[in-house]
Amino acid sequence: MKLFKCTVCGYIHEGNEAPNVCPKCGAPKDKFVELTQEETDKVYKSDRTNDIHMEIANLCMRIAALSEEGIKLNLDPACVAAFEKAKNESWIIKQRAKAEIAGHMSKGKW
Repeated sequence: MKLFKCTVCGYIHEGNEAPNVCPKCGAPKDKFVELTQEETDKVYKSDRTNDIHMEIANLCMRIAALSEEGIKLNLDPACVAAFEKAKNESWIIKQRAKAEIAGHMSKGKW
């Protein structure tokens, strides 16, 4: 399989040839370029790490929601403080994961 990148929106297509129309932005086939073997390898190698970063971001959103629930229950000050800390730390971890994904994208690590 080959990888083709839409030069209009950055969509990556996998196949024997570029699609007739970009599924993301509707650009025609001639707006696609075939990625080199090095670029293709980079995309495939980074696929799993990008998924891991996305999963971490999703888990952080779940931690924040659970922490908010604990804060609202307001059992005691120490418990509330622990939930507030967890909520704040989950935000930092989520932003770190998102920044890493953005960095990957800027370097062609789709």
